Amino acid sequence: MPRFFRSMESPARKGDTVTVDGQDAVHLRRSLRLQIGDEVLLCDGRSTEYTTRITAFPENAVELTVEAVTPSKAEPSLKVTLYQGLPKSDKLEWIIQKCVELGVTDIVPLEMERCIMKLGDKAEKKLTRWQTIANEAAGQSGRGILPTVHPPLSFKAALQAMQGEKTIVCYEGGGKPFCELVSPADTHVNLVIGPEGGIAPAEVEQLLAVGAEAATLGPRILRCETAPIAAVAVLMAMTDNLS
Repeated sequence: MPRFFRSMESPARKGDTVTVDGQDAVHLRRSLRLQIGDEVLLCDGRSTEYTTRITAFPENAVELTVEAVTPSKAEPSLKVTLYQGLPKSDKLEWIIQKCVELGVTDIVPLEMERCIMKLGDKAEKKLTRWQTIANEAAGQSGRGILPTVHPPLSFKAALQAMQGEKTIVCYEGGGKPFCELVSPADTHVNLVIGPEGGIAPAEVEQLLAVGAEAATLGPRILRCETAPIAAVAVLMAMTDNLS
């Protein structure tokens, strides 16, 4: 069944009519060549899914009737905010795509001491592309929400944002295993991953000072684009979100 995200001002109910226009309507009509009576799955981006059936083709649009309303089964019980040290090249695009597929809720590019990447006046353009990648990954993987890629944040601002929240920092200098830090009862975790050069010792000290806990991903040193994917997968497994 084709699946589309469709923002709604208020939740729809069984029997309601929903109109899809723009590029989604073009895709339904011209690319998929759907007909009246065909089913379409809509997601409102707030973890609710609507099983609908095409009832009409008004000009440049598709009219759908809601047949069932159900919570999204794809959304994990754990919300993960990934604070990712800005890597160079297009590595962040890969990280965003794979971590969204695994269930991350928010991604915050983080300016850290050892970051090589300097965005400068390219930040806005980059952010638009990153969000597009996140949206596409959410659609492909059947997510119930559109995860948010936030504007790059300074390390100081990130420390303030994490204050009082459960935060795990993956540190090559060692730490506790994830099984000692996470349980199925957890509902939100901040995950901090460094850039290519790793997290500077002074940054680790500041993270620990605001309540973060250091975690290890094993005896091998993972690349900055591998570590977040491995860490998110472990978090999802430890909270029963990969079963």
